[in-house]
Amino acid sequence: MAKILLVEDNEMNRDMLSRRLMRRGYEVSIAIDGESGLALVGTEKPDLILMDMSLPILDGWEVTRRLKANPLTQRIPVIALTAHAMSSDRDKAMEAGCDDYDTKPVELPRLLEKIEALLTMSASPSGEV
Repeated sequence: MAKILLVEDNEMNRDMLSRRLMRRGYEVSIAIDGESGLALVGTEKPDLILMDMSLPILDGWEVTRRLKANPLTQRIPVIALTAHAMSSDRDKAMEAGCDDYDTKPVELPRLLEKIEALLTMSASPSGEV
């Protein structure tokens, strides 16, 4: 099953989401701030990243920009997770390089659809469905 890196500073969100993803068969790695998330991408080599955008040390916007600027990590799909539900926040996430966007509190069925769509797309040879 796919490996997901969850970059989330809120312990309750981290615990709830990681347990629910693991129950569905995903392997989940966790980072509690942007800096450790960036470091874990190199060691864990995730298939997909769930990125909280409001993180300590390095925020999710900057971590995503760095990941997408690096040829070794630019193809890893990133889903922005944020409590901000304005369309401008979605636009900002996409401009930073996120592949999709979801709001908190997380609605698991909707998030799972996005995860599966991006994993399927990234697994295809051309990167397209």
